[in-house]
Amino acid sequence: MPMGRQSINQTGDFEKHMRIHAVDKPYQCDVCGKIFNHLGNLQTHMRTHTGDKPYKCDVCGKVFNVRGNLQTHMRTHTGDKPYKCDVCGKAVSQRDILQNHLKIHTGDKPYECNVCGKAFILKGTLQIHMRTHTGDKPYKCDVCGKMFSQKETLKAHMRTHTGDKPYKCHICGKAFNQRGNLKVHMRTHTGDKPYKCDVCGKAFMRKDTLQMHMRTHNGDKPYECDVCGKAFIQTGGLRTHIMTHTGEKPYKCDVCGKAFRQTGNLQTHMKTHTGEKPYKCDVCGKAFSITGNLQTHMRTHTGEKPYKCDVCGKAFSVTGNLQTHMRIHTGD
Repeated sequence: MPMGRQSINQTGDFEKHMRIHAVDKPYQCDVCGKIFNHLGNLQTHMRTHTGDKPYKCDVCGKVFNVRGNLQTHMRTHTGDKPYKCDVCGKAVSQRDILQNHLKIHTGDKPYECNVCGKAFILKGTLQIHMRTHTGDKPYKCDVCGKMFSQKETLKAHMRTHTGDKPYKCHICGKAFNQRGNLKVHMRTHTGDKPYKCDVCGKAFMRKDTLQMHMRTHNGDKPYECDVCGKAFIQTGGLRTHIMTHTGEKPYKCDVCGKAFRQTGNLQTHMKTHTGEKPYKCDVCGKAFSITGNLQTHMRTHTGEKPYKCDVCGKAFSVTGNLQTHMRIHTGD
């Protein structure tokens, strides 16, 4: 008798094991009709109908309907990651996570969208992607009614209502409501700028910032003013511009009452009250409250005069001086 069969017979499990290979599955669910080859599997399955979750985590209280799921969950508390990638050495807590991870190395993307052809490693990711075509948003916020295509996006959104910010920077202590925002923030400490412009080589910390920057090269200005037709690269630029029509100046100085359209202008203005001059000339030591003023001042040392008269060719270091000079030619 083969050693494998003898070993199974000794434990009394041979008959049970053979049902895996046999067509016969004698245990059927009375609710949905699904059939099983082991009684224990049927009993576990029944919990999907009854909602019974007898296995409880002693640490956080979360409950599960299968003991194996509890054992896997416990690794979130212990940090145990027994499954290791042979290619890059990354360790994970579950076997199926490792199997999916390996597809990153093999390039295997078996799940393809039949609308646009985009392929994915995970079936679940394809299902989520399909919502970009169908417009399906099954997850609804109970507070404001906003709809989302992904459960995780809804969870992150709920933090805007609760104020919960579970992702904290270990360097400066700043907290965020999304893990991705913390990841981007960390680049302010590391200096990492992974998104590079193919045209001019300028690098950025954020992908969306690079996308906006590209408009300076392709001339794309998708945000247009309904009043005068002026177009802008960024929606923020359009919002600020609209205030020139409405007269709105929402940012007000607490000291003198002067109002501004942009918060940056208010911050600059506040330095006139505090006397703060953080921008210092490396040549003569003169300090300025605005970086632009320092740049203009530096021309007194370099002799640079970038503003040139188109009529007579005279050059100036400050654009205002050129504008004054032009009156000689216009007679204004």
